[in-house]
Amino acid sequence: MNDQMHPADDGTEQGHGELGDAEFAEFMELAAEEGFDQEEVEGALGEAGHGPLPVLAVVGRPNVGKSTLVNRIIGRREAVVEDRPGVTRDRVTYEAEWAGRRFKVVDTGGWEQDVLGIDASVAAQAEFAVEAADAVVFVVDAAVGATDTDEAVVKLLRRAGKPVVLCANKVDGPSGEADAAYLWSLGLGEPHPVSALHGRGTGDMLDEVLKALPEAPRQTFDGVPLGGPRRVALIGRPNVGKSSMLNKVAGEERVVVNEEAGTTRDPVDELIELGGRTWKFVDTAGIRRRVHMAEGADYYASLRTAAALEKAEVAVVLIDVSESISVQDLRIITMAVDSGRAVVLAYNKWDTLDEERRYYLEREIERDLVQVRWAPRVNVSARTGRHVEKLVPAIETALESWETRVPTGKLNAFLGEIVAAHPHPVRGGKQPRILFGTQAGTRPPRFVLFASGFLEAGYRRFVERRLREKFGFEGTPVQLSVRVREKRGRKK
Repeated sequence: MNDQMHPADDGTEQGHGELGDAEFAEFMELAAEEGFDQEEVEGALGEAGHGPLPVLAVVGRPNVGKSTLVNRIIGRREAVVEDRPGVTRDRVTYEAEWAGRRFKVVDTGGWEQDVLGIDASVAAQAEFAVEAADAVVFVVDAAVGATDTDEAVVKLLRRAGKPVVLCANKVDGPSGEADAAYLWSLGLGEPHPVSALHGRGTGDMLDEVLKALPEAPRQTFDGVPLGGPRRVALIGRPNVGKSSMLNKVAGEERVVVNEEAGTTRDPVDELIELGGRTWKFVDTAGIRRRVHMAEGADYYASLRTAAALEKAEVAVVLIDVSESISVQDLRIITMAVDSGRAVVLAYNKWDTLDEERRYYLEREIERDLVQVRWAPRVNVSARTGRHVEKLVPAIETALESWETRVPTGKLNAFLGEIVAAHPHPVRGGKQPRILFGTQAGTRPPRFVLFASGFLEAGYRRFVERRLREKFGFEGTPVQLSVRVREKRGRKK
């Protein structure tokens, strides 16, 4: 088990996810009674309670075999592989495991120097991947040798200052190892000869990767330990009023506001006094549809928005009520939820609504936002300042829920009531049931349920709804994982 340490409420450190020693011992007794192996239970707690995983970026120029290597690392064919350069454009993240350690792998598009248009966007994305990673695998085609572009990537990696593992790919036999040796000239240390296609040498390379990667990093949000000003990301599609909202809560013109969409390119961090406390607001560039097709500054803006969301603790999603809720609005909300941040929905330009539009807006909310009914809603006007003061209690509520933890005893009493009153439907002559569970982590709340059989998605959603009804969790995603094990009989 990965015994990552988390701060306890009293300031002491404790292991086992976020269970104290006494609670963990009691929980393991319960697991043993139900016939679960200790290693299996500890593994489930470790996965759910790990918080952020270390990130490994796989970079290199086009067509050197990055996606093939990623498939080899994650053990399945998920990254798109085609024998022509430029197939991978977006940064794509996968989870991987090697020698019992879990980490994230980011597959990037090929890095080229002195390029324009979409090629520049791909290069920007690779640079961002390096910036956000804990370690980097730099893939070079050993058969071709080091090119001018490879040399340029080396300069980028040196500036980034991240640990680098040099992968000499397409070494299919002993004869290719001499070609790999020439890559010592790049100055990145030992080249590891690998055939991503056949798997040759990948194990030794991954051993080096584990040495370069840190243990699962503590979540400090941009290097600032939790406990400083809470970080709030203002996100939304272009021209929804993010900069106007930041200026209004700040009480002065701090960022440029223009009717043309896309005025803001860089996130602007601002310390703002609001509701009697200091907040760090990040005004982000709007997220456009099909970001991988956007060029130049817009592409960078979308990447920086994603970075701001990763650093934030709570996302305030602005929605323009003068227009219909769009697919883009839904995608941005999903992005915030999937990032595990607390969420507040701010319906902007409320002062422009007439009765007819208000009627249709409420129908749109009921139809399109049913999955985020738990998010606090504030109807505001960035232009007039209407109800802006209500953002603070909504944000505070969301953050409090985001950090809430339910004691294991109380959770299992609740689960027992659910199983008794609303058992899982019988499927195939069997009726799976929840045996016990615990909350393994917070920020956001992460629960692990142990069951006697597979729980259907509909029943999991029902359990989540009941969890929210019982314990609140207003404004935070709730992550629910289920470990299934047929009970092998109670131990006496």
